Amino acid sequence: MKRINYGVIGCGMMGQEHLRNIALLKGARVAAIYEPNEIQAAAAKAIAPNARLCGSLWELLSDERLDCLLIASPNHLHVAQFEEVAARRPLPLLIEKPLYTDAADAPRIAAIGKSYPAPIWVAMEYRYMPPIQTFIDEVHSATGGVTMLTIREHRFPFLEKVGNWNRFNRMTGGTLVEKCCHFFDLMRLIMGDEPVRVMASAGQAVNHLDEAYDGEVPDVWDSAYVIVDFARGARAMLELCMYAEGSTYQEKITAVGPEGKIEGFVPGPGRFWPTHLGAPPVAKVIVSPRRPKGPQAVEIPVDPTLLDAGDHNGSTFYQHVRFLEMVRGGGAPEVTIEDGARAVAMGLAAQRAAAAGTVVGIEPDPPEVAVAGL
Repeated sequence: MKRINYGVIGCGMMGQEHLRNIALLKGARVAAIYEPNEIQAAAAKAIAPNARLCGSLWELLSDERLDCLLIASPNHLHVAQFEEVAARRPLPLLIEKPLYTDAADAPRIAAIGKSYPAPIWVAMEYRYMPPIQTFIDEVHSATGGVTMLTIREHRFPFLEKVGNWNRFNRMTGGTLVEKCCHFFDLMRLIMGDEPVRVMASAGQAVNHLDEAYDGEVPDVWDSAYVIVDFARGARAMLELCMYAEGSTYQEKITAVGPEGKIEGFVPGPGRFWPTHLGAPPVAKVIVSPRRPKGPQAVEIPVDPTLLDAGDHNGSTFYQHVRFLEMVRGGGAPEVTIEDGARAVAMGLAAQRAAAAGTVVGIEPDPPEVAVAGL
C-alpha cells in the first residue's frame, strides 16, 4: 500500500487536531507543513516530528512528495490560498470550512471549481460524528420524512486564536458563517432540499464585551435563533448559545415527521468536562415513534483514542478515513465545493437577516454558488 503524503497549510488549533488524527491513519503521514506563526509551527512539529516545516505556501507546494493537501488556516485566508493551490499545485484537497467569508468572493470560488482538475472536499466534521451519522442513517425511517428539524448548540465561547482573528466579523464571516455553516450543511443534507427563506435574530449579549485588541472591541455574535424555510415546505431552526458551557450535551438535533421523532445528543470536548463529575457523558440517539409509542434509546460510544485526538467527537478521524479512500481510489468527494459554498451562502443570509431584522430570500440555485460540473 502506497503511503499518502499530506501537505498541511495552517496548524493552529484545528490544524493540530488534523495532525493528531492523520497520525492515527494507516498508510498516511504529514510530509510538509506551512505555518507562519513560530509557536504554532513548533507545536505542529511536536505532533508531526518527521514533517518538513516550510517557509511559505510556495515552498510547500514545491514538495514533489505530496499526494494531497489540507487547508486549515484562519477563515479569511482560505480563498487566496485556494487560488494559489489551484494555480500552482492542484492536488486532491481537503479545505476547512467556511469555504469563504464574504459574498464578493463567491465568484472566485466558483471559478476555481470550474477548472480544478482534482477532487475538492470541504471539511464539514459534524457530518462524521458517530451519533450524527447514526441520526442521518435513521432519520427518514424514524420520521417518515422530515417536516421539522431543530439543531441546538449550547457551548463555550470562542477560544483564543492566533491574532484573535476569530473575534471579528471581517475575518470570520460572522458567527453564523464561521461557527454555523456546519449546521446549515447538515440541514441541507438531512432535508435533501434547498433553502428559500431565512429569518434570524442574533447578537452579542455576553461574550468578549470587555475585550479590546489594538483598540478594537470584538463584534462577533454569541447567540442566535435562525429559521430556514425549504423549497418543498419543510422548516429548520438553529438555536445557538455560546455562553452555556455547563451543559451535559453540547449539541442536540431533533427531526420530526408524520411517523415519529428522532433525537441526537452530542457531548462537548472531554477536556472541558469537569473532572469532579466523573466520566464525560456518552453520545446517544433516541427514536420516538408515534405508533406504538415508546422511545428507543441507544448510546453511541466513541473510541477514547479518537476523543483524545480532537474536540469533535471522533469526526475528524472518520472524515480523514473517507478522504483518504478517495485520494487512494479516486471517486468523488462526499462534501463538494458546492456544498461548502451553499452552507456559507445560508450563513451570510442569516447574518443579513439578523442585522436588518427582515426575511432574506435565497434562490434554490443561486448563480453565485453554482459550480459547473457538480
